Amino acid sequence: MSWFKAQTVTCNVGGKTITLETGRLAKQADGAVLVTCGSNMVLVTAVSSKKESTLDFFPLTVEYQEKFYATGKIPGGYFKREGRPTNNATLTARLIDRPIRPVFPEGYRFETQIVATTLSFDGTFPLEVLASIGASAAVHISDIPFNGPTGAVQVARINGEYVLNPTAAQLETSDMDVIVAGTRNGILMVEGEAKFISEDDALKALKLGHSSIMPILDSIEQLRQLAGNKPKRSFTPPKIDENFEREVTAFLEPKLNASMRIREKLARYSAGDAAKKEAKAKFIEPITDKEVRALREKELGVIVENLKYKIARFMILDDKIRIDGRDTKTIRPIACETALLPRAHGSGLFTRGETQVLGTVTLGTGEDEQYIDSLSGLEKRRFLMHYNFPPYSVGETGRMGGQSRREIGHGNLAERALKAIIPDQEKFPYTIRVVSEVLESNGSSSMGTVCSGLMALLDAGVPVRGNVAGIAMGLIKEDNRVAVLSDILGDEDHLGDMDFKVAGTREGITALQMDIKIDSISFEVMEQALRQAKEGRLHILGEMEKVISRPRGEISPYAPRIETIKIKPEKVREVIGAGGKVIKGIIEETGVKIDIEDDGTIHIASTDPTRTKRAIEIINSICAEAEVGRVYSGKVVKITDFGAFVEVMPNTQGLLHISEIAHERIRQVTDVLKEGDVVDVKVLDIDRAGRIKLSRKAVLDAQN
Repeated sequence: MSWFKAQTVTCNVGGKTITLETGRLAKQADGAVLVTCGSNMVLVTAVSSKKESTLDFFPLTVEYQEKFYATGKIPGGYFKREGRPTNNATLTARLIDRPIRPVFPEGYRFETQIVATTLSFDGTFPLEVLASIGASAAVHISDIPFNGPTGAVQVARINGEYVLNPTAAQLETSDMDVIVAGTRNGILMVEGEAKFISEDDALKALKLGHSSIMPILDSIEQLRQLAGNKPKRSFTPPKIDENFEREVTAFLEPKLNASMRIREKLARYSAGDAAKKEAKAKFIEPITDKEVRALREKELGVIVENLKYKIARFMILDDKIRIDGRDTKTIRPIACETALLPRAHGSGLFTRGETQVLGTVTLGTGEDEQYIDSLSGLEKRRFLMHYNFPPYSVGETGRMGGQSRREIGHGNLAERALKAIIPDQEKFPYTIRVVSEVLESNGSSSMGTVCSGLMALLDAGVPVRGNVAGIAMGLIKEDNRVAVLSDILGDEDHLGDMDFKVAGTREGITALQMDIKIDSISFEVMEQALRQAKEGRLHILGEMEKVISRPRGEISPYAPRIETIKIKPEKVREVIGAGGKVIKGIIEETGVKIDIEDDGTIHIASTDPTRTKRAIEIINSICAEAEVGRVYSGKVVKITDFGAFVEVMPNTQGLLHISEIAHERIRQVTDVLKEGDVVDVKVLDIDRAGRIKLSRKAVLDAQN
């Protein structure tokens, strides 16, 4: 093809070469970049409408598509094609969205869509990093207004050493996995999990991550130059009529100033709405021109939000008072309850201020594990975390059913936080499902989910590796004045400059997530936020442990009891039987659930201990081996000229030679025995091939 020319740049990050290419694929998009590392390839496109949206926010959508052909696989299921986005695809789309959204210019209202498509994957490089880099590059080389570029890198720690962009195999042995994204000026997003790392080690990872994205940013800038350095589209940010803004501000500022000092959320919102309604009656309703009226009404909404933003921030910076009256470090009042639900295997209710979350735990067997058909292969998950955020939790109506991207993201963060404390399967062979029901929300329901989830796990008797709690930190920054806020409200998240969630135990951090809404913050501020978060986390743990501090001594009577036994691997086939006949028979007779592993580990689950005991007895009898010198009562299963074969235990037969049937000489075996007879025999010998030699004579001697 001579009618196009591809432009390519490369950079080296952590010893791996990343290639960015444009000009060959998807040329009708405003920007398209193919990002490659080894056999891993992601195509990212960016398109922005030429027509301005009427929405009062930036309509940016990010889609991440997992294609099974990328790994040479055909999707499972009936339709044999990719369906709706998986949870992993949704989480990756969020990882792409969060660092680039704040880099678009203020006031840009043109519908923009970024689509990342996996083309090839071999597990040696994180696709979410390639997709994030590609999204930034696709927008940056286009004519879409953008204050980037941004870059991203994954940081893991393996055997005490930090590794950039690790392979899937390396991640299995790491104690930290964090994705860091940002610009030259600073970090914009952090998302990750860890196994009880210190705040200092977390900060080291963030610093390494930020310094490591510099070659990526250089390459994106270089690609923009090679692609023609397109001038960015001009657009005019919406402006409010100065006279209208001055009059409305003078009228509303004292009213909103008073409403923003009301500590209870719904009452505060009601007072703010009343003030806005008064302003509408005074300034909007007298306007007769419909177009002017619609414009002024839209501007009124912007003025109200701007005033709230200003009042809340300067209350904190000037008066040292937050919206609900707290100082910067105080945690809202906490109330905890456990064992609320009689049939759930564990439950915990965590209330912090106006945020309330009910956590539940259900214990299951291996049959309840989740199977996921992913690009990396079929995965099994024995720990499940599901987060639900109904509209009534914020006093609103809304659509119910299905999971939103927000619910998937918040649930994933809570899962990361709790996953580190879940016991190994060898110690606790249960499938564990935690469900979070957000009943009220006014700030960090995801961290409330971590706390309620921990209490539910303890109530269920799960032997966790430590008690974990979570806290959300905020930031207000104006010029050189900075306030770091502990346990932020919903309004402080909306009006602030940072949302930094940290979860962990007393020993260290298990999960962290940070989104920065301004150009950058210093590592000194991050260090302060981490230190303040630890203080808050320990306080929350102390309050929770006043109610429950360790796992209950036994699990719920409604939960299955799982007994684990071990047999020789070569006996697994005998327990299963031809076509599963034997194990199906055991399950039918006893009513238990049985999971058998190839190494001979068998889990037997039932709510009735007697049924479990009976199943174990049957399995032991199947797997039992004959012992030399022991007497068995066996059944004659076959007669031959030279003796009889006697089944001394299930699937185990020995030869009773004609000379060992009786003391006197017998001419035919059938003179003494026939098939179906039950006879006592003694094991004389077992040879190397496992053949068993039996004697009836020896038993007769003992009886005499």
